[in-house]
Amino acid sequence: MSVTENLATVNELIRESAEKSGRKREDITLVAVSKTVDTARIQEAVDAGQTVLGENRVQEMVAKIPELPHFVQWHLIGRLQKNKVKYIIKKSELIHSLCSFDVAKEIDRLSKKESVITPCLLQINIGHEASKQGLEMDEVDDFIETLAELDSIYIKGLMAIAPQVEDPEDARSYFREMKDKFDSIKERKNVCMKYLSMGMSHDFQVAIEEGANVVRIGSKIFGERIYL
Repeated sequence: MSVTENLATVNELIRESAEKSGRKREDITLVAVSKTVDTARIQEAVDAGQTVLGENRVQEMVAKIPELPHFVQWHLIGRLQKNKVKYIIKKSELIHSLCSFDVAKEIDRLSKKESVITPCLLQINIGHEASKQGLEMDEVDDFIETLAELDSIYIKGLMAIAPQVEDPEDARSYFREMKDKFDSIKERKNVCMKYLSMGMSHDFQVAIEEGANVVRIGSKIFGERIYL
């Protein structure tokens, strides 16, 4: 199937899952994960109406931005190192992976320099996996408190990658736990729980049913890829 056909299928599945959870298709933001995808195939998705793209690597995102239409919104969904922050200020619509105070301070410093406020999501290591970065659930509240001194970062929600399971139903409890935490965090000076980013190609329908309003989907749109 073509990218256009894949995208239509994914959007229909999102609509079904949204309605199952009492919401509408437009309540869910689809981030098309374009890691390692060439710009011609990405352009096909854009032509079919997909305007939010997600990249894992700063260098790849920065290289693709000038090759695609200016109205595309870019989300950085992968790990952000302190020395790469300078490349994405004013370029990333949303950073999904904040979990380091050192990185937060650098985002804040450079955002101030550019007179912008940078929206971020806090990444949670929901499965307590050594192979994944992220805050432990019991660290979230204290981490938010430490960010209170930073005026140029806006925490807009949470992100998590559920443990890889064969049956998506086995991830449901992780998504439910994330939604409970999301709902428990109170709005304050630089915190507003607007986005709950969870669910990927394998499990996004379950994630939506449990409250996700942002899903990050790559292979179901662009096909399986070999990650280098």
